[in-house]
Amino acid sequence: MATFVEANHKQLLLLPPDLRDWIPKDDISHFILQAVERVDISAFKINHRGSGSPRYHPRLMLSLLIYCYAHGIFSSRRIERATYRDLGARFITANTHPDHDTICSFRRQNEEAFAKTFWEVLKMAMELKLLRVGTVSVDGTKIDANASIYKSVRYDRAKALEKQLRKEVRERMKEAERADASNRPDPDALPADLANRERLAKKLAEAQERIKARAKARAEKEKTEHEKRLKNRKKRKGRRSGRKPGPPDPKPRPEEQSNLTDPDSRIMRKNHRAECRQSYNAQAVVETQSMLVLGARVSNCANDTNELVADVESIPSDLGLPKTVLADTGYMNGKEVRALQEQGIKVVMATKAPRRRKHDFRPEKPKKNKKLQARKPWILEIRKEMDKKENQDLYSLRKQTVEPVFGIVKRVMGFRQFLLRGIKKVELESGLSKIAFPN
Repeated sequence: MATFVEANHKQLLLLPPDLRDWIPKDDISHFILQAVERVDISAFKINHRGSGSPRYHPRLMLSLLIYCYAHGIFSSRRIERATYRDLGARFITANTHPDHDTICSFRRQNEEAFAKTFWEVLKMAMELKLLRVGTVSVDGTKIDANASIYKSVRYDRAKALEKQLRKEVRERMKEAERADASNRPDPDALPADLANRERLAKKLAEAQERIKARAKARAEKEKTEHEKRLKNRKKRKGRRSGRKPGPPDPKPRPEEQSNLTDPDSRIMRKNHRAECRQSYNAQAVVETQSMLVLGARVSNCANDTNELVADVESIPSDLGLPKTVLADTGYMNGKEVRALQEQGIKVVMATKAPRRRKHDFRPEKPKKNKKLQARKPWILEIRKEMDKKENQDLYSLRKQTVEPVFGIVKRVMGFRQFLLRGIKKVELESGLSKIAFPN
């Protein structure tokens, strides 16, 4: 006769339970508690007056967020649920249960404190001889925004829709006046409809203003380049200088878009074969030996052309500057490369398309008769350096270090979409994921 282990769900515990007996000794929750205990919490917002209801300790809240992010739990409601269902989360909170509103408020109010905590983690890694800033690799990945691509509107279409909605609002106002005069039984129906149209018209007007401001900022940025071209044109007297370049246009282009849900996000795609999505461009700087994330930031530029210097500057200043930076072809920008070289940083960068594999299953593209030759001196210089065997071996570390970080964050941790909106809040969320990653 088969025998079974007795499992009586109504059996009461005979002695007070100790959660430490339920958690394995090698569980990550022990490490998180010990690490956070050594973190300076002076930057976290604390009610020093002692008024109001008792608050959860910042160390408890920080430990809970790091633990949950490391296990792919990002929503404040899911984190609250984890304090009941997950033994590790329940152990960290000492069998208390912060509600989702408390978790969300703590996460939003302590952006600077999270950045400081990230530096404390790196400092501990330096003390343990796990981190040595020498060679770093940079890369970016597209992470979905908390907004639909279908909520993006073009400038010309927003202008036409706003005009149409304003006209409809005026017509509805006249209908409302007629309804009031005739004592209709449901006078509230029209004002509610009117409010929706007014709200949408206001959103479209705000979208137009954002696009105008963006176009004006772009024109200001292009103004310096335009003046430089005019000076170079004057120097070429007696030679054909071509058509005189026109000044930058501060007016927005008809095809420029703005998202009504998250205006800071942009329409992007990870490559020319992928679909377009409403996203942010998450950047990371990874040390090649320890694979620790030294710097991370979020950009709303679809490509990485202007991100190299900003990525290196995202490394905490106390760690110092790296000696070498590894980057792919997406970061090709002469100004950015020269800016790093002037600081004594060596840039190892691929400037050519990847070579065709020996047994490639894809059909070979027809070869062009004329090969485009690079003329810019900085590209020729980088290519000359890349022909050296030592630099080729060094560059091979890039895909082994920074790309696995994004693979772990997106695949293992499940961080594929931001839950907050706006680039400042998104950077806060990205900061939490990078704190959780080293653990």
